[in-house]
Amino acid sequence: MSGDPGKQLPLALPHRPALSREDFLVTPANEEAVAWLDRWPDWPGHALALHGPRGCGKTHLVHVFAAQSGAAILTAAELPGEDVPYLLAHHRAVVVEEADRLMPDAAVEEGLFHLWNLVKERGAHLLLTGETPPARWKGTLPDLRSRLSTAQTVAIAPPDDLLMEAVLLKLFFDRQLRVAPEVVAFLLRHMERSFAAARETVAAADALSLAERRDITVPLIRRVLDATDRGNSATP
Repeated sequence: MSGDPGKQLPLALPHRPALSREDFLVTPANEEAVAWLDRWPDWPGHALALHGPRGCGKTHLVHVFAAQSGAAILTAAELPGEDVPYLLAHHRAVVVEEADRLMPDAAVEEGLFHLWNLVKERGAHLLLTGETPPARWKGTLPDLRSRLSTAQTVAIAPPDDLLMEAVLLKLFFDRQLRVAPEVVAFLLRHMERSFAAARETVAAADALSLAERRDITVPLIRRVLDATDRGNSATP
């Protein structure tokens, strides 16, 4: 661990994730999704749905796409209150993250239906993200379900070993932490296979090592994972 440990305190300082294209790691798990976003604006239709499990990298890809396209980024919860005509007057593309999260919700479905129609009318593009493909979303608005069925869909698979190792190394590097190879190997064998879990585990390990003024070792990581397991089992 870099720096003078005598001067480090376990403060809850925010850690800003790196979300640029250069920070995104392309592997077989996500290369098809990357290729589709790189094709913009030459999509076969005006809508693309990107789906994959929590922590697979959808949000990172959304930010890469927004930097490339100038897209506005919304969540499904923001849809009902959004001024869609104003939004599309300033952006050629719109992203709705977690589009499946609040369905069925009448206001969200009406908002997405209105956005879909206006995007098509204006010749713009719509990128939707969710954990499952649109055919499995729990919407009840028939006209919206019909439109969602026409969207091009692309999946991101759960991260493979190569990608998870690269992500862990980068997360430690971003925090200026040096760890031995056996620490990363232990994490690959025992942690949940997701980017979200990797971020949370590295943050917890950083906090614990600062609090105890210790290097990040396998025993310390084991304690972090044990604490995470206890926390998850205690969640109703």
